[in-house]
Amino acid sequence: MHMLRERAIPTAPALVGSGRLVPLVTGGTRPYVNLDYAASAPCLVAVERAVGELLDWYASVHRGAGFLSDVCTRAYEGARVAVGAFAGARADDTVVFTRNTTDAINLLASALPGGARVIVFASEHHANLLPWRGHDVTVLPVPRSPDEAVARLDATLRVAHRRPTLVAVTGASNVTGELWPYAELTAVAHRHGARLLLDAAQLAPHHPVDISAWNVDWIALSAHKMYAPFGAGALIGRSDWLATGEPFLAGGGAVRYVGVPTFDGDTDGRGPIDVVWADLPDRAEAGTPNLVGAVALGVACRTLEASDRVAQAAEETRLADRAEAALAAIPGVRCHRMWDATHPRIGVVCFSLAGVGYATLAAALSAEHGIGVRHGCFCAHPLITDLLGIGQHQQTHLGRALRKRSPVMLPGAVRMSIGLGTTAAGIERLTQAVAEIAADGPRWTYRTSADGADAWPDPDPRPRPDLPFDLA
Repeated sequence: MHMLRERAIPTAPALVGSGRLVPLVTGGTRPYVNLDYAASAPCLVAVERAVGELLDWYASVHRGAGFLSDVCTRAYEGARVAVGAFAGARADDTVVFTRNTTDAINLLASALPGGARVIVFASEHHANLLPWRGHDVTVLPVPRSPDEAVARLDATLRVAHRRPTLVAVTGASNVTGELWPYAELTAVAHRHGARLLLDAAQLAPHHPVDISAWNVDWIALSAHKMYAPFGAGALIGRSDWLATGEPFLAGGGAVRYVGVPTFDGDTDGRGPIDVVWADLPDRAEAGTPNLVGAVALGVACRTLEASDRVAQAAEETRLADRAEAALAAIPGVRCHRMWDATHPRIGVVCFSLAGVGYATLAAALSAEHGIGVRHGCFCAHPLITDLLGIGQHQQTHLGRALRKRSPVMLPGAVRMSIGLGTTAAGIERLTQAVAEIAADGPRWTYRTSADGADAWPDPDPRPRPDLPFDLA
C-alpha cells in the first residue's frame, strides 16, 4: 500500500490525549488511533482549560446572591449565547440546554401540539425514531437517492391534513456519513405548512450549521460529539411549541410560583397543586442545570467557530474518501452506502469483512493494532438491515426471536469515523490492519457473545491504567 501524505490544518484546535499509547495483546504499545468520533469525540484542550478554571468558581446558577453564583450564572447564560451564535439562531429563537441530542428530541416530542403528526425516514438514528412512538407518526422507507427523499416527503405532505406537522430528519447519517438534503427537505416541508427538526448531532461537529440561513425550525445537537464531553446538549429553534402546556420536566427552576390546596384544621388539603410556569428557557430546564456541561459546550462552539471549519471539513472528507478507496480494494471488504459514491458526506465509512464477524474485527483492530472503531448497528437498526440486504421475513424472524429471548445472531457492521485529530497515518494504520486480518485472520483468540454483537480478547493481558478511581 502507498503511504498517505500527512496534511495539517494549521487552525485545527488541539485535543486532550493526543499521542496516547495503548497496550497490545501481542505485547508492547502503539499510539492510539481514534476512529470513533461519531460515537464520542475527545475533549478540546480549550474546553479542558475552561472547565478547570470554572471549577475554582463553581457555585449555584440563577438567583444565588453570592459573588460566585453571579459569576457562574453569567458563564451559564454566556454559554447559551455562544451556542445560539454557533448554530446561527434567529433573534427570537430559544436555546434550551439538554443532556444530549436524545434528550433534546424527546423535549420537542413532549411539546408537540395536540393531534400533531410526525414524518420521519426509516434511516434515522433511534434518537429520532423512538421519541415519536406516542404520536401519529409516518415512517418513510430508506430512500435510494436524495432526490427520492425529497420526492417522497413532498408526496406525503400533499395529502391534506389540517393539523400541525413536524418533519424530523438527520443532517448527516451516523451510519454512512452521507449528508441529507436538509435544505430541500425544509423547503418542501414549509411549502406544505409543516415544520422541520434537524438532528445535527453528526453534522454540527464537522460542518458549519446555520439554522437561520437554512430556515429550519429546530436543530438538536450533543456536546460530547463536539469535543466537550461533559453531559450537555441543546435544542435550538422556535419557542412557541415549547412555551405552552406542561413542560417536559417539572421541578424547581421551571416555575414562577407554586401553590397548594388550603388546609382546613386537621383535614388534609385536597385539590390540584397550582403552578405558574416560568418563561423559556427556564420552563424547559427544571432542576439544577449542568453548568459545567453548558460552559464546555459554549467554549467548544467558540473554539470551533474560530477555526477554519471549511478547510477541516474538506480534509476530513479527503481522508474518508482515501480510507474507503483503500478498504474497498481489500478482498472480502464491502463498504456500505445509501446513495451514489459521489454524494458528499462527513468522515464516516461503514464496512464489513467477509468471513470475520464485525465484533471480532473491531476487537482485533483494538487489541492487536491499537485502533478504536465502532461495531454493531449504531443505534440505527432499520438502516443497517437495509444496507445489509436483510429482508422483511428475516427481520420478522429476528424480532420474534429477540422477544422470546431465543438465541439469534444480530446483524451489524464496523464503522470508522474521523475528526479533528485524525491523520493520514492513522488511516494508513487502519487499512493496513484490515488488509492483514483479511489475508491471515486475527492473530489472537477472541470470545464472542452468543448473539455475535460483542467480542473480547481471550485471554486479555493488556494492563489497565492506574487511575485514581475503581475500574470494573
